[in-house]
Amino acid sequence: MLGLASYSLVHASDPSPLQDFCVAVSDSASAVFVNGKFCKNPKTATPEDFFFSGLLTPRNTSNTVGSTVTPVNVMQIPGLNTLGISLARIDFGPFGLNPPHTHPRATEILVVLEGSLYVGFVTSNPDNQLFTKVLYPGDAFVFPEGLIHFQINTGKTNAVAISGLSSQNPGVITVANAVFGSNPKISTDVLTKAFQVDKKVVDYLQAQFWSNN
Repeated sequence: MLGLASYSLVHASDPSPLQDFCVAVSDSASAVFVNGKFCKNPKTATPEDFFFSGLLTPRNTSNTVGSTVTPVNVMQIPGLNTLGISLARIDFGPFGLNPPHTHPRATEILVVLEGSLYVGFVTSNPDNQLFTKVLYPGDAFVFPEGLIHFQINTGKTNAVAISGLSSQNPGVITVANAVFGSNPKISTDVLTKAFQVDKKVVDYLQAQFWSNN
C-alpha cells in the first residue's frame, strides 16, 4: 500500500483578472494596461500611497435609490495594487436601497454600523435560491463572488455599513443599469423575450436609465 508521502499535488491556474478584459498584443510598445496597474519604484513610495481619509464622513443619499457607496480600492489607495483587498462605506437614507448588483472579481463581507439592513443574495442557475437576513449594528453577512446581491434600509433613520472585498478592483455591475442602461441599448427584441413583457415596458425602463446618461 502506497503511503500518503508517495503522492504529490500540483495546482496551477491563471491569476484572477483585475479588470473587465485584457486584449493581448504582440508589440510590447503598444501595451497600455497590465492585469492590475504598473508599479511605482518602491524607493519613491510615500505614506500617502497607503492612506485614505474620510470614511467617518456621512455621504449624501439624496438620489433615486437613496444610497451612496464610497469605494476605497486601488483607485483611491495606490498601495493596494497587487494586495487583493479593498473596502467601501455604504450610506443609506431611510428605506434607501443598494440595488441588485454583482462584483465580478470579489467576495464581499458587510458589517452594519448603524441602523438595520435587509440583505440577500441569489445563487446561480438553475436553483436561483435566495438567502436573506435582517442585520443590526455589529452583524456581518457574506456575499459570494459574482452572485447578485442587495441591501435595503428597513428603518426610518439612516443606516451605515462597511464592506470588505477580496480584490483591489472588485468591479460592480448593477443589474438594472447594465440591462436597461447599456450603451448602446440592448435590442428591445432581446429584452421583451428575456423578461416576457410588452415592448412598452422595455421602452419605459430603458428611458429611466437613459435619461441619466
